[in-house]
Amino acid sequence: MWLLVVVLIVALMIPITAILLDSPLGRSIARRLEGQGDGTGSGVRQLEHRVEALETDLEELNRSIAGMREELQFVQRLLEDPGKRKPSH
Repeated sequence: MWLLVVVLIVALMIPITAILLDSPLGRSIARRLEGQGDGTGSGVRQLEHRVEALETDLEELNRSIAGMREELQFVQRLLEDPGKRKPSH
């Protein structure tokens, strides 16, 4: 008897689940589970934030490279003509 009840419940749950998943509510839940939110472009916003972070990092790297370039030029000038840099007493 219980086996028949379980089989009937499972048999009825299959079409009910299919109907719910195909409904707008099911699609909305699926989008949220996929991480797309309500479909208003949250993925685009995430990409914009990542691009902004990358641009900031790039600016910092450019400043760092410019500083290193100046230091390298200073050291090269010292190595090219060390006699000019020595103080005379």
